[in-house]
Amino acid sequence: MVAMRLDLLNLVLVLAAAWGGGRLAQRLALPAVLGEIGAGLLLGPPVLGLLQTGPALEILAEVGVLLMMLFIGMETDPKDLRRASWAGLSIAVGGFLVPFVGAALVATAFGSPPLAATFVGVAAGVTSLATKARVLVDLGLTRTRLAHVMMSGAVWTDVASLLFFTALLGAFRASGAGGSVELAGLLDLGARALLFFAGAGLLGGVLLPRLGRWLVAEGKANRTASITLVLVFAIGLAQLAELAGLHGIIGAFVAGLFLRHDLLGRQLAADLRQVVHDAALGFLVPIFFVTVAFDLRPAVLIEDAGLVVALVAVASVGKVVGTALAYLPTGRGWREALVVGAGMNDRGAVEIIMAGVALQEGLIDVRLFGVLVVLAVATTATVPVLLRVGVAWLGRHGADLSVDDGRLGLILVSADAGAIRVAESLRGQQPVCLVDSSAEHCARARELGFEVVQGDALDEMVLQAAGAQDAAALVAMTSNPGLNALVAQVARRAFCVPEVYVQTAEDGADEAVLRHLGARGFRADRGLSFPRPRPTTGAA
Repeated sequence: MVAMRLDLLNLVLVLAAAWGGGRLAQRLALPAVLGEIGAGLLLGPPVLGLLQTGPALEILAEVGVLLMMLFIGMETDPKDLRRASWAGLSIAVGGFLVPFVGAALVATAFGSPPLAATFVGVAAGVTSLATKARVLVDLGLTRTRLAHVMMSGAVWTDVASLLFFTALLGAFRASGAGGSVELAGLLDLGARALLFFAGAGLLGGVLLPRLGRWLVAEGKANRTASITLVLVFAIGLAQLAELAGLHGIIGAFVAGLFLRHDLLGRQLAADLRQVVHDAALGFLVPIFFVTVAFDLRPAVLIEDAGLVVALVAVASVGKVVGTALAYLPTGRGWREALVVGAGMNDRGAVEIIMAGVALQEGLIDVRLFGVLVVLAVATTATVPVLLRVGVAWLGRHGADLSVDDGRLGLILVSADAGAIRVAESLRGQQPVCLVDSSAEHCARARELGFEVVQGDALDEMVLQAAGAQDAAALVAMTSNPGLNALVAQVARRAFCVPEVYVQTAEDGADEAVLRHLGARGFRADRGLSFPRPRPTTGAA
């Protein structure tokens, strides 16, 4: 038996290259993934040859891809698919079909076989959910109509693209790596795929919740035990997908869909997402993006310049036009339709992951792989710029992008005299609920007619009773600044409260902590303009 050893020095260099490239890209207002690919291209075999791959490194990269898809699944709430607006669903359809058809025709015209050309179409139709979320946060657009429509559209597109890609890869495997696709093989693949989804539904919808309830009842639902359960479940579904003739990434993604906050509680679910996020994006996924660049050939930009230009142009124009046409029936106007289309044109990590898997499976060759990476990099790099310019353009034409996201009301974590004064100033303007552990404070607030929940604000069940899941803002204003920061952390991570305010002991205190939490600090002896109810959606 030959031992497989990991070159630790090479691993350290790969991680350092990923960190350096990612930081440089972020300083240029670009997604970190583009810097990681650039570092692999420059320092790896394509140019300088300072970094090398190997079997052990490839395994780490593959595990990273599985964890990345698990995290994307955990971030995708199945309820969002059911309640997504018709606008989100329509732009997902239009924004996928138009570039899919155009890119597949381009690939066919340049000599690609049918299955490979079909995959190129799928890759062109993808839009990156993770990249889009980061761009919207960076631009401060998360609570706008644009963000709601684009995120719901991206969820539908990602799910459909993964299912389409999985079916295409299964058909390729059934055809004997490029031969003709027979009806019997497709029927067999379809039957195994149905068995996989039925088995996944049984494990994730029935067995996993029972196991979660048992862990909670036995007091064993701690983070260490739970992350082990999550990884075993995700890798198990990935293996089931492989046995069904699909790819492991669809199994990991489906596993993430089942890991909802109601399984082990909001706080623990948020902690698990953070652990998976850190392990994937902080360690394993950068290895994948650096090493995936090792298969690139810089000469593709010259040798296949016609294919690169044609594919980038058709995919970009198709995405913008297809999305815009599907958005026009909403009545928001052609300007907003074009901005939404431009915002959906990023492909980011999802396309590169699918392209890497397609290359490993032999569905596409190195030439097409290089072209698709160029497509992902070129389109993803333009979205932050186009969105920033587009939103400013809409603003100059008087567009109102505000949206009623269903959140309303304010939670005050304290019911002392200072909190009562704040509540009195807001009486009649929006719903206010006070949370305090003091029975005396709570009784006094109830006498004055306020809604009060008695209990520890660090307990997520207490905050849930106060309506944190629907609140527009939370103000932690106890006399203990450390406690206020911890409450803010629970509010942001477990309930995603949009506006969080923290009373601090002095100006500038704990600024780094507050920035990390996305919260604002204030002094008790200084005035603070608390949020008022947001206006309903206006016309564009």
